[in-house]
Amino acid sequence: MDEQTFQDKLSELVGEISTLPKSEQEKLTELAQQSQTRHQKLRKTVADLQESLDYLRLSIKYLLFDLEATRRENQSLRDMLMRRNSDAGEDQRDSFGDAE
Repeated sequence: MDEQTFQDKLSELVGEISTLPKSEQEKLTELAQQSQTRHQKLRKTVADLQESLDYLRLSIKYLLFDLEATRRENQSLRDMLMRRNSDAGEDQRDSFGDAE
């Protein structure tokens, strides 16, 4: 049920309540007011929840971006270490080859 339909039905209910005897009117009018208040609180809670979910989605996107960047950096550093180790191994072979 959308907001406009809820408000229309609530107004219709209040109109129907006004046709009842006074003793019943007060009780039912209060219940209708409580229903409207609860509905407003529920709408606010849903809006807050939606905002929190949006923030969570954005945070996850940033974390995934950071994770991928960290993985690329780690791979780059590993490649550099492998090249350095292979260059150092060649230097050692060259020095041993000179000694023979």
